[in-house]
Amino acid sequence: MKKLSIMATMLLLVATITVQAQNKFRGIVKYKVESTGTTSFQIPAEQSTVDLKVYDDQLLMSSKVQNGYSVTTNADFSPYISYLAANDIELETYKGDGKFLIREKHTKAEADSLSIVDNAPGHFYFEYTNETQPMLGMIAKKAILHVFDEDTGEDNPVIFWYTDEIGPEYNFLFNGIKGVPLKFEQQLGEGKAVTYTATDIVKGKVKDVDMLLPAGFKEATEEEFNQFMKELQEAVELLGDE
Repeated sequence: MKKLSIMATMLLLVATITVQAQNKFRGIVKYKVESTGTTSFQIPAEQSTVDLKVYDDQLLMSSKVQNGYSVTTNADFSPYISYLAANDIELETYKGDGKFLIREKHTKAEADSLSIVDNAPGHFYFEYTNETQPMLGMIAKKAILHVFDEDTGEDNPVIFWYTDEIGPEYNFLFNGIKGVPLKFEQQLGEGKAVTYTATDIVKGKVKDVDMLLPAGFKEATEEEFNQFMKELQEAVELLGDE
């Protein structure tokens, strides 16, 4: 299966999803975000924590919407554009405000294929294990997302500890994992890594209005969005090297 967009560094902080949930739950999963690689880098204070709102069949991290396997993404990267501009860094070709609307489609066959071994360059698959551990009053299960570099074919595995007690059967906000991640580390290259760890699960306090989507996004193709993401990641890495 061709690799879905796997967002680097703090880029996972902006996304909202609506999916068919396998469990009824309303509440907020709170995460801390830390630099955990051998090469340390600073994560801005406003990006060091993340809230994932869960409302029955909806997930909200920011602005990515998913209805069944139809996905509409409203991704707002304007804070990153402003942050880079304040440090005199501009993207190579993109000149907008970083607000995107992208529509895409995922089929049931694609979702079912996520655990089929596929080690072709640029592809990925989930390896589900029997390992478990208690986390925040839930049973966290271990899964390994094997991601194969498009150029070298090298496997860059991402370890997830996730719960299937809340959330959708296939969570495309996190590349289709079967539940809600409670902890995972993402390798960014050159010894850099970032880890998301759930610190609290607060039941309730999520209403219909909390799941509304913001206005003012410009529609873009998936290719245009991926090119922006590539340039943004390179700019973030450049800033980290300074």
